[in-house]
Amino acid sequence: MRLVAALVFLAVAGTALAVYDADGVPLGASEAQVRKRFPSARCKALEWASAAADRRCDDGKAVFAGMETRITFYLKKDAVQAFDVRFDVKLTERMASVLKGRYGAPSAMEREKPDRPDAPPRELYKLLWEGKGERAVFTSLSDKRRASLLVSRGKFEEEIYRVR
Repeated sequence: MRLVAALVFLAVAGTALAVYDADGVPLGASEAQVRKRFPSARCKALEWASAAADRRCDDGKAVFAGMETRITFYLKKDAVQAFDVRFDVKLTERMASVLKGRYGAPSAMEREKPDRPDAPPRELYKLLWEGKGERAVFTSLSDKRRASLLVSRGKFEEEIYRVR
């Protein structure tokens, strides 16, 4: 009986701890792992000084979650610190559904149609997952061409473009 209870606890606890990955390349993965999964990614030194990353790998024709995307991995000391997935805004609902299945229920969700009397209507759709110093932010604006998913650890978003 105790064994069954322990297994149930582990199964429930395991679902609560999402692994933020890009189709098998998790945060913390090496550049070699990125290149193995995304062989057309071009990797190079970051073009500006940043405490968040020292290299980036870009793949302009990546397939992520079964959809055509563009993806950029940011690495520091040969470990992925973040990845940014950009995709056609028409894929918003499909991508959100896949991510909810992959990462679990978001810790925050925002969906609104801001009142814009002088502009065409648009919808904002934003999802946030957070845990253990890592986060995933999904953002889609219906009047833009591209939506995005930024997955990062630590203070990546604050540090990546900070002028040094």
